[in-house]
Amino acid sequence: MIIAPLLAAAAVAAAPLPSPSPARLKASVSALVGFGTRHTLSTTTDPKRGIGAARNWAAQQFEAIGRDCGGCIKVERISRRFTGPRAPDGVIVEDVLGIQPGRDPNRVVIIGGHIDSRVTDVMDATSDAPGANDDASGVALVLETARLLSKRKFDATIVYVAFSAEEQGLWGAELLADTAATRGWQVSAMLNNDIVGNSIGQSGVRDANRVRVFSEGIRASEDLPQQQRRRGEGGEDDGPSRALAKTIDGIADAIPGGFDVVIDRRPDRFGRGGDHEPFLKRGYPAVRFSVGAENWDAQHQDLRTEKGIVYGDTIDRMDFAYLAKVTAINAATVARLAAAPAAPASVGLVGDLSRDTQVSWAPVPGAVGYRIRWRANDTAAWAKSKDVTGTNATMPQLPVDDTFFAVSSLGADGSESLPTFGGRAPRR
Repeated sequence: MIIAPLLAAAAVAAAPLPSPSPARLKASVSALVGFGTRHTLSTTTDPKRGIGAARNWAAQQFEAIGRDCGGCIKVERISRRFTGPRAPDGVIVEDVLGIQPGRDPNRVVIIGGHIDSRVTDVMDATSDAPGANDDASGVALVLETARLLSKRKFDATIVYVAFSAEEQGLWGAELLADTAATRGWQVSAMLNNDIVGNSIGQSGVRDANRVRVFSEGIRASEDLPQQQRRRGEGGEDDGPSRALAKTIDGIADAIPGGFDVVIDRRPDRFGRGGDHEPFLKRGYPAVRFSVGAENWDAQHQDLRTEKGIVYGDTIDRMDFAYLAKVTAINAATVARLAAAPAAPASVGLVGDLSRDTQVSWAPVPGAVGYRIRWRANDTAAWAKSKDVTGTNATMPQLPVDDTFFAVSSLGADGSESLPTFGGRAPRR
């Protein structure tokens, strides 16, 4: 049965989100900068300076948001000791979580940024390291998203996180990814926000109307046979993380203001990494948001002026109207994916030697219908769709040799999951 008219009417039920506040974002960044340094190896006992004070402040912010919504957000602090080249004597790494329980406690959407900062010497734990854009901007975005979404009820649980030890080796993200696996969470999406608050890049380049979203195509977690199968099916541009990036792009297009998402088709910037990577290694859909044009004079720098060039990641270099727009895209993405059912686990296609293609998938708990999407296989964006209530359909005059297919789950309010790319159905 086709159900497009029903879901089109239901989709208008969800009220639009309020706009993020540039003033609140600036206040959060100012507070984090005020801790002097947030280096992972800095003091954890000083009430006003260092990583410990910053993490306490983040926990207090989540607690305040939770009180304002009647206890809808619970604070949890998870920790583990890590040792490595950037912490040879070992360090306790702690993540601060704000958990907003959904109807399903085991399916989660994660949004995070890292709270730690550094200067030129990655082992310098005492010098001032304001870390305004890298990455107080990401933590401020996470807190503002929690404020915007906290009073709404979702199907999935939302986990807001301030990671520690990104600069020492992505250890805070490693900790939460391990925690997700241990607790059996079904991670529908992980959004990493790192360096998301400036519109003036290196050498004065202005890039105020777009944000880059980095995503892998073939999953890092796939073994060689799985990768070969994906290549054989043509799914290199449609793995779960790439599907997440494409979904974010579509969500951004619908937000007033004309802010563009650039889908950057690699896991991160060239030769660099971020806190989404431990989630990718475990097979979770994850992406990184980062500004359109970075200013490397303001990243990992001692505060100084040399030959007329000012170095340092200070708050005066930030653009909070820009950060608000990136926040709006994040909040809308989390709201949609947390409201929707889970994506189908797999989609099978049969159409060898035929002009028609049979599409099938297993039922998804909570789904009232499904959206079949398709496109010619020389294009990157889904072109057409059909909504159905069953778990299989025959697509006439759409030969599988020339057509890509995917299926997403639909909620009663019209919310849509990520699309799951169709591959070969198991042979009977």
